[in-house]
Amino acid sequence: MGWVDDELAGVDLNDTRLEERLKTLVEQFSDNPGGSIPDVCGDWAGTKAAYRFFDNPKVSHAAIMDSHREACVKRIEGEERVLVLQDTTTLNFSHHPATTGLGPLENPKQRGMLVHTSMAVSTAGVPLGILDQKVWVRDPAEVGQRHRRKARPIEEKESFKWLTGLAQSTRDLPGQVCVITVADREADVYELFQAAGEDTQYVVRAAWNRRLVGDEPDYLWEAVRRAPVAGTMAVEVGRSKERAPREALVSLRFTQVALRPPRRSSGQPPLVPLMVTIIEALEEDPPPGEAPLHWLLLTNLPVVTFEDAAQCVRWYALRWLVERFHYVLKSGCRLEDRQLATADRLDRLLAVFSIVAWRLLWLTYQARVTTDAPCTVALETHEWQALYAFIHRSPAPPTEPPSLAQAVLWIARLGGFLNRKSDASPGVKVLWRGWRRLQDIADTWLLTHPPPSFQRCG
Repeated sequence: MGWVDDELAGVDLNDTRLEERLKTLVEQFSDNPGGSIPDVCGDWAGTKAAYRFFDNPKVSHAAIMDSHREACVKRIEGEERVLVLQDTTTLNFSHHPATTGLGPLENPKQRGMLVHTSMAVSTAGVPLGILDQKVWVRDPAEVGQRHRRKARPIEEKESFKWLTGLAQSTRDLPGQVCVITVADREADVYELFQAAGEDTQYVVRAAWNRRLVGDEPDYLWEAVRRAPVAGTMAVEVGRSKERAPREALVSLRFTQVALRPPRRSSGQPPLVPLMVTIIEALEEDPPPGEAPLHWLLLTNLPVVTFEDAAQCVRWYALRWLVERFHYVLKSGCRLEDRQLATADRLDRLLAVFSIVAWRLLWLTYQARVTTDAPCTVALETHEWQALYAFIHRSPAPPTEPPSLAQAVLWIARLGGFLNRKSDASPGVKVLWRGWRRLQDIADTWLLTHPPPSFQRCG
């Protein structure tokens, strides 16, 4: 498959056979994200090769993701600005008690791993790839030590992941690209804002009503509430477990403030006052039964006008895309259902699935942005021909490929999308279902329409 070769062109596992096996596994899981290893590999020889791959110490999560990162950086080259969405998720493998190398989660009785992803997204909302992904297992000895967190330096805390993500996601990027880190309330870490400085921009949802610089006590929340309403705007609120997607009309306030640095234990590097802008987006009249949308955003971007503030709000609204990425990992790829014997093997499988999950998410949103692009940017010739023939019940597809938006709509129909007038654009869930069906249809099509010199990878 052409896209797999492009995506992993720079992979270096110090073994050509391992590199080819990686490409085969990415292709096979791309065709069937939720399938078991025996199911996607097709025979016992392929299944054994897959298990040996995930058990091989020469293979590392970092090496696999580094190759994907190279491809991601190439996609970023044409962008003036790129958003880097940071988020953390847990992988719960408690139902596989025989798996070794796991650690406690928020509930100490649960066992698993933690994953922090920094995903590049265009300002139009198209996922471009994973720039950094940190995986770790908590030390059981640290359970119950939360009360000591203020005495520990930032480098010894889990919150250091935000600073690592900031540094790793901005390295080796094209010089003309402006990187804007976007994160939720967990990233409201003073050291992160200080590390960003003036050269790296951020939009972070505030969690703490921080003290401001001044002789009289003043605080962040109160300062922004004193600012006048600059205007109103519509915000697309993404889907989550608790809510359906909807549009919210919010009023915006903003003001620039000087943050007073928090106190840290002696011996830690000093923190300095920082100038930031706080933006409040408040839904004054939510629908019945819905909690009002209320975002308080901190940024070091210049915010002078209502449009400046609105742009920051629109960028923050895209943050949920990294949550969708983690959702595809868990639900589409069924990562938490995988029964591999060790955390190291799961770590390697995570890297493979991260490429597969990104590709599904990219297809979903690229089709919404470049609606008129030919579907060949994502589909092989036999795939779109089989798709057209199946949808139209016609044995003769056209000579010219349909648009990407049209092809994605047909794939979504295979996954159960009804395409009613009231329906929004198809989401990633119906696409991974439809994509799986398409691969069966395309394989059947090849039996009677083999292209010249066709060879199936794997």
